[in-house]
Amino acid sequence: MKRPNPSTDLSYSYLALRNAIGWIGILLPFVLMAGMVLIFNGKVIQKTISQYYYTGMRDVFVGSICAIALFLFFYKGYTKWENRVATLAGFFAIGIAWFPTTLSGPLDLAGNIHLICASIFFLILALFSIFFFTRGAAHPTKRKQKRNIIYVACGVIMIISLAAIIIFFQFLLSTHPDSNFVFWAETITLIAFGISWITKGGTLYPDK
Repeated sequence: MKRPNPSTDLSYSYLALRNAIGWIGILLPFVLMAGMVLIFNGKVIQKTISQYYYTGMRDVFVGSICAIALFLFFYKGYTKWENRVATLAGFFAIGIAWFPTTLSGPLDLAGNIHLICASIFFLILALFSIFFFTRGAAHPTKRKQKRNIIYVACGVIMIISLAAIIIFFQFLLSTHPDSNFVFWAETITLIAFGISWITKGGTLYPDK
């Protein structure tokens, strides 16, 4: 009887963990919208994803962010620095969940903490994608090269989307208070984040 290989099982566990993080990010905005249509019959698209905290989908929103944070706490990369950065991102994810955004008007204390945590969280994950995920052998395979293109593209998209959100809050929010621009920018950011992580999880262009 062939004995199981613990290292192989551990590798599959890490791949599953990365895929779980990625799919939560990709599906979160769509699950929130679907819940508002199918269960609560409320406003489908909020001004920001974080404003679903004030809807019937609050538990799904908070639970998903906490799940991502938990996965990041247990994430094990190739270096100690990668592990530390993942843990740091997990703490900022907890900040997103525990400090709700301001529902309307100027940001209050909790809203400011939420915005800072969300900004740093996505910035860390963008840099994670660009710098940590692209690391590897000196002569990468063709599939690894394709994965690296995905990692860099996702990281750049996340940074551009984050910059657009910050610009909107600083200069356009007062003149467009009912705009859902931030919701769609956050959705793009989450999709890019998710694609990066499921690629790292072996879903896209895995080495044979």
